[in-house]
Amino acid sequence: MSETLLAVLHMCVFPGGAFALLIGFFYKALDRRIEARLQRRVGPPLSQPWLDMAKLLTKETLIPNTACKPAFLLAPIFGFTGMAVCAAFIPIPGVYRGLYNMGDLLVIFYLIPIPAMALMLGGSASSSPFGAIGFSREMLLMLAYETPLLMILLAVAMIVGKSLNGGEWGAEFSLLQIVSWQQENGVLGFNPVMIPAFVAYLIFLPGTMGVAPFDLPEAETEILEGPLLEYGGPLLALFQVTSALKTFVLLGLGVVLFFPGTICPWWPVNLLWFLFKCFVLMLCSLTIVKSATGRYRIEQAFRFYITVPTSLALCSLLLVWVM
Repeated sequence: MSETLLAVLHMCVFPGGAFALLIGFFYKALDRRIEARLQRRVGPPLSQPWLDMAKLLTKETLIPNTACKPAFLLAPIFGFTGMAVCAAFIPIPGVYRGLYNMGDLLVIFYLIPIPAMALMLGGSASSSPFGAIGFSREMLLMLAYETPLLMILLAVAMIVGKSLNGGEWGAEFSLLQIVSWQQENGVLGFNPVMIPAFVAYLIFLPGTMGVAPFDLPEAETEILEGPLLEYGGPLLALFQVTSALKTFVLLGLGVVLFFPGTICPWWPVNLLWFLFKCFVLMLCSLTIVKSATGRYRIEQAFRFYITVPTSLALCSLLLVWVM
């Protein structure tokens, strides 16, 4: 089988595409169900994301008369394509080695903001004032949470690179090498130097996923879903698919960066262990946080990301540099 065909299968079937979508929808359904139970509600069934998807696919696609139609139609496709490709880069320890094994951490860093850019593109193209407000909020928030993410990735790459280079300065941007190093030297999530970076990643997740207290670009009670207000039917379904893929990508990336260990030689057990760690990460960083907090104002959210997670990530980065 040619490498090109194999890469397409990885992007369309496993671990991207169908597999990432299935797991992403399952996690989002679990998230809503657990949040409801924490708030003493019954919550939706686990099949609710699929029911919503089926309903949206039967609806008519309506485009505002004053919208920029090419950008309005291409925005959800742009976001979906970026996440489908990004999911194929996530290695699953003991199961899958990743799509590309040199510099893929940098590629992922550039692919992760694509759904946010698609949301901004769709909101600005819709000609809705609520979409314009959501666009400005998403842009400001993305500028804030991308800074700690860059520092987190650099801290991980530098601590592994310096070790592989015998203490000399260096950075390793291959996720496969990062996973292999942790399997031999211990996971970074328990390394005192990297604990601040891990906490910063936990704080980064709610912002980039757009959940409370950082759901400002789509705040229903303020701007009526913002950039998504004018979307419906298959186009809105495509945004929901992108969100599910992004859930898998970000949770999987967190596990790979900080807790990529395996427990036995059998790949089905390692796959279940990987998915369990993703679930625990979701529970700690998304479900419990949004169940217990309200919504920040945009200036509060920006100030928070510029100070707290950025300081934590910078702390790990400096410790790696000097030790």
